[in-house]
Amino acid sequence: MPDHDTLLARVRKLLAKAEDPAVTEAEAESYNTKAAELIARYGIDQALLAASGATADEITQVKIPIDNPYSRDKAGLLTNIAHPLRCRALLHRLGQSVTAVTVFGFRSDLERTELLYTSLLLQATTQLTRVRPENRVFAGESLAAYRRTWLHGFSGAVYERLRNSEDTAARTHTAAAGHRSAELVIRDRTAMVKQAYDEQYGDLRSAPPRRLSGSGYLDGHSAGERANLNTTGITGRRRALPVR
Repeated sequence: MPDHDTLLARVRKLLAKAEDPAVTEAEAESYNTKAAELIARYGIDQALLAASGATADEITQVKIPIDNPYSRDKAGLLTNIAHPLRCRALLHRLGQSVTAVTVFGFRSDLERTELLYTSLLLQATTQLTRVRPENRVFAGESLAAYRRTWLHGFSGAVYERLRNSEDTAARTHTAAAGHRSAELVIRDRTAMVKQAYDEQYGDLRSAPPRRLSGSGYLDGHSAGERANLNTTGITGRRRALPVR
């Protein structure tokens, strides 16, 4: 079981290889997938350590501020990261904007959620300053409508990748003799988070689904499939620019 620093060093090497302009798109995707697998395995390792009593990993919460523009879409990205990592999300709204998201879960999963959100938001907003609807599907489509659906697609791809990585890590983990399987530990932790969340926030209503118009979903989904699942911030190459 690699320690935190060893894991980050391995993820760092994989992501550096993925960003090398000399590698093919297929090779870059392979490196990114491997990095995602390592991050998921780290989450499984922390869950098993806590279940065995070797470490403490309590259920808690963190409130993450969300900025405009596109605050609701940024909140959607955070939610789509939190859920596959077995966390729950509560949106704080002011009018049509989301001002913050409270993420509820085990401390180790909250750490991964917050780090992934910081990295992926940086990647998304950097690309968002450049994307344009090249083939306007809808007559008179606004740039804002395109970007909202682009972010929706990006978030959807991230959710799918994280869910697959987390499920695979739990399913393929080999339990030591006399120990519970990772799948059972994860199932119990998920149920514990849900119970604790319901006890504190169960009387709140879910927000109705949004209706978005715009042609950016597929472009955003494609970008989300290529995004680095980087929890270290070590590449240092991407800088978020103001989205206008």
